[in-house]
Amino acid sequence: MGTLSVIKILGHLKFMSAGLKLPTAKAASGDGFSNKYYKDRDPDSDGSPVAPNQIPIPFLQPQKPGYSHQQKTCNKIGKDFQDFHDAMLDAVQFSHNMWKLQAMFKDLKIMGPSAIGTPGCLSGPPLESNIKNAPMVASFTGNMAKHRDAVAKGVSTCFKNWQDQVMIPGLPLYPLFAAFPGPMAPPTPNIPVPLIACPSAKVSDIITPSAMTQEMDDALDGGLKKKDPEKHYNALHASIAQALSIGFLIWVASQLVTNCLGQGPIPTFAPPYVPVGPVMNGSNIPAPNFMA
Repeated sequence: MGTLSVIKILGHLKFMSAGLKLPTAKAASGDGFSNKYYKDRDPDSDGSPVAPNQIPIPFLQPQKPGYSHQQKTCNKIGKDFQDFHDAMLDAVQFSHNMWKLQAMFKDLKIMGPSAIGTPGCLSGPPLESNIKNAPMVASFTGNMAKHRDAVAKGVSTCFKNWQDQVMIPGLPLYPLFAAFPGPMAPPTPNIPVPLIACPSAKVSDIITPSAMTQEMDDALDGGLKKKDPEKHYNALHASIAQALSIGFLIWVASQLVTNCLGQGPIPTFAPPYVPVGPVMNGSNIPAPNFMA
């Protein structure tokens, strides 16, 4: 419970649905795919049966079925896309786990049993650095590193947009504080509530794939975009965003907020005439590790 879990096969299906083929029909420079070129110059591409795609869900298809070199290229590059896709999802999970260890609620106001947190009350480190340095992707170099950095920045931007708008709308987190028998309520853990009960105006940035895809596209190196006129990079980003958006949706619903310590004075406490009273103008102790 409370761990970001992604269903990688949903991303695979999203990539396949783009219907991308190799070689590309368009080219960054010169001519794109030519049927005549392959018939005249590729003696191995005679239309004879070739080994099918070795990936259960093929990421890429050949322009002309039966051309052995095209199929081999699709098998290899499709597998490379899939490996990158899966590695980036693992890296986001790694970074998210690191975030959970450092995230905290701060500046809450406690009035009786209710806690009020304005947008910005949830703080935590950006995901970008930990995504880039995750063990499964830290060794990427060249163009793979550029693609990694684009995914890291896009996901981190969307997650921070959500985080910065999280609020606590007067949830009854501290029922004991409605009538406490003492002049000062000591640090007391809240009753567990799901994180989805703390709304954010930017929750759509992490639970719908479109915003995340756009942020990744915008963060990608312009030179790589020019070399990819058929936008394979967009299909890759959309597939990663698809898997992550569903993962984040499940996470905010299943993640429990617990052990957020609240405290505060009881100004109306005046025994023996008023032996109990509500906490007024209380606060919380900002400390990490409040997510079960």
